[in-house]
Amino acid sequence: MSSSRVFVGRLAGRGVFDPVGDRIGKIRDVLVVFRTAEAPRVVGLIVEIPGKRRVFTPIGRITSIRSGQVISTGLINVRRFEQRGGETRMIAELIGREVSVLLPDAPGPTATIEDASIERTRSGEWVISELSVRFPKPGGAFARGESRIVRWSDVRMPHAGSGAQSVELFLSTLVDLKPADLAETLLELPEPRMLEVMAALPDERLADALEEMAEADQLSILAQLPSDRTAEVLDRMDADDAADLISALPQARGEELLGLMEPEEAEDVRRLLEYDRDTAGGLMNPAPVVLPAEASIAEALAMIRRSEITPAMASAVYVTHPPYETPTGEYLGVAHFQRLLRFPPHERLSALLDTEIEPIPAVASAAEVSRRLASYDLVALPVVDEADRLVGVVTVDDVLDHLLPDDWRHADDDDDSGTTAPTRGGRG
Repeated sequence: MSSSRVFVGRLAGRGVFDPVGDRIGKIRDVLVVFRTAEAPRVVGLIVEIPGKRRVFTPIGRITSIRSGQVISTGLINVRRFEQRGGETRMIAELIGREVSVLLPDAPGPTATIEDASIERTRSGEWVISELSVRFPKPGGAFARGESRIVRWSDVRMPHAGSGAQSVELFLSTLVDLKPADLAETLLELPEPRMLEVMAALPDERLADALEEMAEADQLSILAQLPSDRTAEVLDRMDADDAADLISALPQARGEELLGLMEPEEAEDVRRLLEYDRDTAGGLMNPAPVVLPAEASIAEALAMIRRSEITPAMASAVYVTHPPYETPTGEYLGVAHFQRLLRFPPHERLSALLDTEIEPIPAVASAAEVSRRLASYDLVALPVVDEADRLVGVVTVDDVLDHLLPDDWRHADDDDDSGTTAPTRGGRG
């Protein structure tokens, strides 16, 4: 096996390839086991393969580890990774922990792990050899002090868990993750570590992650959060997702959270809760882009250009009589994004309204919504009440979430047809 000392922070996200150079997946973490008198032993890699499934690859099936890429034998067991007792994830659990430094010339008695290197010993096993640590700067626990490379044998790991700064360092590895990947990462963490990370995540990021989880996982996480934090997170979720989540809670708990939410956000959620979940009203997003007929194309494009508008919601601008917040005045028509691009910026929306696409009643069934979207090749459909007021927009992704089974995110967990190795060997 070709080897050199490699810091795991440089391995995160790197490709894993088979012997002929075909990409198998990318590294998400390195798994180690602690030993009493020796350096922790590397037992394998956590690799994300196509389909966003994370699997365990024993270190014995890795033939070369470099900072740029990792070469394996090509044998991959596609069973979803499950962490076992006694195993530690280096990126998720080790980086950021505080250690006692035994060197007499160290700037202080303790330091925080910023990275760790692994290397292969003469006996053939991979171990943690060195740590990149940072000592606190005098005058503040979070001030950045001197950084130093130390041997594993020169530190002692305390029994207590990592502190606030350790979570801060781990969060820096999650900054670029998309919401679905962040959700997967959170759910894979050991529960104590997951609770630490959730407590430190900004409300908006936690809301994004919750929206990507199955309902059972959402409820499990909310049960661990105080009510005021839960309400703040719900404020930052899309109203339809928040409504689905609150409807799954006991009524008293749901009312408590609605009372703690921002009044405007709570009002949107309450209106959605009036509809059955399998109707257009129960599926819709109550915050479409709404403008008057006199508004210009330039104004419309500026509205849908905002970063918080999802692609499906940005596909069209909806035109109504005042008021322009749902429930609006009488619905007049829709101006599709592509059509907006074909007219000069000063043109009024009234000149290019599509009035042929009829809005769907809020009480229409989810099946009717699906049929209408498919029949007219639409990505979004306006929803109106009995007074023909626009109350929201139902999108293709809303319908997909409804049609797919509750466990669709893990539907392939029991399918081992793609397994190319019979066991998860090397995890003793």
